[in-house]
Amino acid sequence: MPQTVAILGGGVGGLSAAHELVERGFHVEVYERKQVLGGKARSIPDAGSGINGRRDLPGEHGFRFFPGFYKHVIDTMRRIPYGVGHVSDNLTVATRMLLARAGKPEIIAIARWPASPGDFRTLLTELLTPLGVPDDELAFFVSRLLILATSCPERRLADYENLKWWDFIDAANKSSTYQTYLGEGLTRSLVAMRAEEGSTRTIGYILLQLIYDLVCPDLVFDRLLDGPTTDVWIDPWVNYLQSHGVVFHIGVQINAFELDGQKIVGADATQKITADYYIAAMPVEVMSALVTPAMKAAAPSIANLDRLQTRWMNGIQFYLRSDVPLANGHAIYLDSPWALTSVSQHQFWTGVDLSTFGDGTVTGILSVDISEWQEPGVLYNLPAMQCTAEQIKDEVWAQLKQHVNVDGKIQLADADLVASFLDPDIEFPNPTLATNLEPLMINTAGSLQYRPDAQIEIPNLFLASDYVRTYTDLATMEGANEAARRAVNCLLAATGSTAQAAQIWPLTEPEFLKPLQEIDLIRFKLGQTNHYLAT
Repeated sequence: MPQTVAILGGGVGGLSAAHELVERGFHVEVYERKQVLGGKARSIPDAGSGINGRRDLPGEHGFRFFPGFYKHVIDTMRRIPYGVGHVSDNLTVATRMLLARAGKPEIIAIARWPASPGDFRTLLTELLTPLGVPDDELAFFVSRLLILATSCPERRLADYENLKWWDFIDAANKSSTYQTYLGEGLTRSLVAMRAEEGSTRTIGYILLQLIYDLVCPDLVFDRLLDGPTTDVWIDPWVNYLQSHGVVFHIGVQINAFELDGQKIVGADATQKITADYYIAAMPVEVMSALVTPAMKAAAPSIANLDRLQTRWMNGIQFYLRSDVPLANGHAIYLDSPWALTSVSQHQFWTGVDLSTFGDGTVTGILSVDISEWQEPGVLYNLPAMQCTAEQIKDEVWAQLKQHVNVDGKIQLADADLVASFLDPDIEFPNPTLATNLEPLMINTAGSLQYRPDAQIEIPNLFLASDYVRTYTDLATMEGANEAARRAVNCLLAATGSTAQAAQIWPLTEPEFLKPLQEIDLIRFKLGQTNHYLAT
């Protein structure tokens, strides 16, 4: 009889673990507290917006973003059937990135590949020069990136994990332009973290990965799905797993783990859960609330989960009467108070007839992520956390227009706005206090010490969530998928299974950097700094 595994959580981490396990002969049951599967990756239709037989307008927790350095989640998508192909066939390559600034001309970034450190310095300088940062400060910022790129892994952990990004780039002693665009804008918009608190190890190396993707030979800076996420990914995934024997239980709230000495013997929930092995694929704020003193004693590696911090990053969709592509990829609104990023969906949803949604008048969807909820906006001088849903809509729309309606060119017009849809995870107990049901873990300086591995000291409990230590490092779909693979591999070892381990990929870097990293390793072992200066 196959070993039974209970997976607690039906988001990307839980579904990924189920996928790897069921293909290796395990009996898997997934328990999800919501009435839908997919976690933060799922689509969220705007209930009641469809009329005269049309579908409800498609909404999302936030737009989907599949950078070139994502490998784990892409591999999983290649193994999910879709029509005559696979879900991975639903990914469309974005070829541009728009950098928008309030009241200033937009910048469109394109790609080319460096062949040496000198080329890399030149490329970085050319990429960032249009921002208008003073030349000496821009040169300093580029040199900081090159220091990171040429540092050995040992130095990255020892020197950069506990160092705040704001301090590493010396933002406090630079111009306001430098602080706004390079210090705050890139950080908040790309990784949803404040430069003043985020770890240099995480912010710096994720930023470098995105830059590597931007200039890679095949132009894969990022990819987007060609339809609503649930339609073209989550539903086919769930169907595939069910066809292979995975049993799903939705609407199941986990209240507590039942610990007998050193092992989990069950989970107290709205229905009794028992299995041979357990995989916790719940967000950190949920898991930390379930960790009892007894569990902390049995597994010290999870004793400090409550010290990990979360921030808000949620989406709002604007449904437009006239489609506005903006750019063939993502737009970053560098100095927007609420750290906005967006994508115009319809240019990628080539097979989706938007006239079959809503009232039939929508031809474009601008999907926007809000990454800063604590800074005042431009209309009401209030942070998003203190705004009503209507104020959030007005404020985001105003900030978008401020950035793309420049020099008399009107790209976003009020008359074209048919409707909007705010992520329903943002709840409003009263008009001046919003709560977020699904915040995002952030990598504050020094937080790695509180993050456990997928295998903890409790022998039949494994972790498959984006707070787990991974190569990906960041709280993303890719991080959750990698964590799930690590949890499965630990479970395979615990059961003595001879099944092939799930594949795990480290982050890749340009080959021309490796000799410099090897030199830095020698310097690091000698107690010397990384002295690299590009010429």
